[in-house]
Amino acid sequence: MWILASAALVLALAALVLAVVALRRTSSAGARPQADALPEDVHGLRQEVAALKLEAGDALRHLSVVRYDAFGDVGGHLSWSLALLDDAGHGVVLTSIHGRSEARTYAKNITGWTCEQQLSPEEDEAISHARG
Repeated sequence: MWILASAALVLALAALVLAVVALRRTSSAGARPQADALPEDVHGLRQEVAALKLEAGDALRHLSVVRYDAFGDVGGHLSWSLALLDDAGHGVVLTSIHGRSEARTYAKNITGWTCEQQLSPEEDEAISHARG
């Protein structure tokens, strides 16, 4: 029994020595290149983020829908105004007016959060909500 315990102790010590040697080799060989490469990686990531921000500035990211009843005799909020704008407030507001027998749809250009044409209160509201 004493021989078996001694053999187990010797094997455990040998495994511990091998683990310490392997850990030293890994930390001395692997730590330097990764630490030196980090600033280069961070610089590349910053460039990619800047490019994505520039690209996303033109995306129609500001959206809002206002539903309403355009006429007193037609219910259900079937009329709507939809604002689709980018970060600079350029885009379009779409409006669909539903009546009893027909529906009409309009599109108005928006530049810098304003429009050259007169906007309905619902279109103004949609732009305001999209602006945040």
